[in-house]
This record gives sequence, structure tokens and C-alpha cells, in this order.
Amino acid sequence: MISGRDGDAASGAGHPAYGRRRAVADVASVWLANNPSAMTLEGTNTWVLRAPGARSCVVVDPGPADEEHLRRVGEESPVDLVLLTHGHHDHSAGLPRFAELVGAPTAAIDPRWSSGEPLVDGAVLDVAGLRLEVLHTPGHTDDSACFLVHGGEGAVVLAGDTVLGRGTTVLTGSLRDYLTTLRRLAGLPPGTPLLPGHGAELPDAAATARAYLEHRERRLDQVRAALTQLGATATPAEVVAHVYPDLDPALSFAAEQSVRAQLRYLAEDG
Repeated sequence: MISGRDGDAASGAGHPAYGRRRAVADVASVWLANNPSAMTLEGTNTWVLRAPGARSCVVVDPGPADEEHLRRVGEESPVDLVLLTHGHHDHSAGLPRFAELVGAPTAAIDPRWSSGEPLVDGAVLDVAGLRLEVLHTPGHTDDSACFLVHGGEGAVVLAGDTVLGRGTTVLTGSLRDYLTTLRRLAGLPPGTPLLPGHGAELPDAAATARAYLEHRERRLDQVRAALTQLGATATPAEVVAHVYPDLDPALSFAAEQSVRAQLRYLAEDG
């Protein structure tokens, strides 16, 4: 399952072209993978983190198994560490090959993607002149992580698919966990830039997380209303048709995933 959207909650600025690195912050630049779709927006963002003046870097989310993309990003060498925000293949499929190209260790919440010990919430990584705090942020997936990066003029947060640069993310994990995750991100210092896994960067992670929380509450109200009208035995597909009458068919599967998460949440609350 790759990342996706189930509606609009926020929008970002312009986006980089394929095959060209774009500086976003004093510690972060981005390569856009050429894998656009209704589910991945313009494509997957591969982030390169480097402290000002440092020679080595950290790469986050190598992206799909696209040799051309992986080799371009590999030119950022030396790479001290490769991080993964979550295991969906549009972020992770290129990880084994990229690690081979640059000769770097890998780390993620899921031990399957870690060459050493898996990441844990609250861990602090001092690497490539940067200080990275690991935030385990389940919801989009159970293994989703965000990385709070210190080392330049101010902190930035890499959000993976927990928060997108445009639209809202599909849920394959627990909505209850996701709401907790959004409240955590809403507690970040105001003005902390958010660097997403898809779409353009956003200026304020906390404000975006609050907008996501409001969006989720509205969706829950819509699902409750749909169940009242359709009956408690309504299927996720029937609820999707009721709540998203103008949905792009390419996003139907993603919307059903999110509706399933909402129905589980409502069932838990009786």
C-alpha cells in the first residue's frame, strides 16, 4: 500500500522538477522521484539532510526502485545513514539498492528495514553534524516515524506520509493512534517547517496538524451521519459513496482504508 489522500486539508507551494535537487532549508534539500500518481501526488520526496558546512549527509526515504533516481541521490555521498519514515514501497523499495550504492547503514521503526537496532520513539541520533529526534507517529501506518532535525538556524520536521504537503493522508493504522500523533505534532514550536513525503513543504507543522485534527473531526461527523442514514451494517464502500460523492475512482481504495479506520474507532467508542 502506498501513500494516498482522502480529501483536502492544506496545500503547499510549488514543487521541484524531476532530476534536480532543490534546497528547502539550511539543513535540508529534496530530490523528487519520478513516480507521480493519484496516490503519490507529484512523486515521493527523498530528503537529504546536511549540517551547514558538513561533508557527509543523511538521506531519508530513498523512494522507489528507480535506478536513475537512486544514482542521482547517491551523488550526495558520503552518506552516513539512510532513514525510512515508513515501509510503503514508494518510500522503501529503493532502500536496499541505495544502501548498497552508498555503503551506508539503514534505520527505521520496522526492524525489517534496519541494518542494526530499529528506531524507537524518543531516540536521538547524532549524525552528519545534525541532531535528529525520532518521533514514532503511528496512524498512516503502524511503523510511521517523523524526524525532528536540529543543526541549522532552526528545527525542521520530516513527516513522511503522516502529514502531506497537499490533501490528507490515508489511514491503514489506528485512527485513535493517529489523533494522538496529530496532537503531538500540534505541540511542536510554532513556525517549525514541515517537510512531507509527498507534496511541497509547509511553513508550520503545528498549525497543519491542528487543521488535520479539525478535518478528522468533520470526517467522523460525516461517517456518523452516513451510518444514521444507511444503517449500522453499511459497508465501508457504501459509506465512502455517501461521504465522498465526487471522489476520483483512483482514490476509492484509499478512502475505504480511511473509512475502515474511522468505523473501528467509532465501534470502540460504542
